[in-house]
Parts: sequence; C-alpha cells; structure tokens
Amino acid sequence: MLGLDTGSLDRRVRIEQPVADAAFDGAGSGEWESIATVWASIVDALPSRGERLAEGINVSTRPARVRMRYRADVTAAMRLVEILGGADGRVMQIVTVPAELGRRDGLEMMVETYEPGGNTA
Repeated sequence: MLGLDTGSLDRRVRIEQPVADAAFDGAGSGEWESIATVWASIVDALPSRGERLAEGINVSTRPARVRMRYRADVTAAMRLVEILGGADGRVMQIVTVPAELGRRDGLEMMVETYEPGGNTA
C-alpha cells in the first residue's frame, strides 16, 4: 500500500490558483489567490541537464517532488509557494497532475522552480 508518511511533512507551502484579469486588455496579467497553507515534503530531484534556451534567455529549472495530505482541489494549473521563516521562498509551478497516494492518504506531484541560468554577473 502506498501511503503518506506524515512525519516527513516538514515544510510549509501555500497553494495558490490563478485568477484571471477580467479587463479587456488584461490578458496574461492575472493574479494568484491563496487557497490554503499546508504541511508538505519537498524533495529536490538530482541535478541533470536542467538548463535550456527559451527565446534567447538561458533558463534553469529546479525540479522537485512534493507530497502533502490529500486535497481534492489541487490541480496542475496551480502553484506552490514555500514559506521560509514567515516569508515567501521559492515559487514552484505544478508540472504534473497530482497523483493520489493510498486511499486518499496524500498527493504527490512534480514541481519546477524557474531561475535565470548561466552567468548572472
């Protein structure tokens, strides 16, 4: 049985969903709305060739696996914000459909943090 080890939920994350801008000229300028703040486990993936060129800009991705208690309202259109010492830490876009662990014990999903790649000096 694949369950969730609740003792490993050692990070606070805020689940956010996009809110579209209703203005006629507001395409792409929506906001993010907080859904909940939960305990989660974040395990970074091993380093690999995570750098790519996107429209001439070198972009580095930082993939990770996130586990949390089961929630029926989490989708791949959402993002997670890690909370570090009361302040916002890295912003992680959910890149896979969340998978159910056990019988609604938990959720597991892959996320990516996007950062400038290469020499930033």
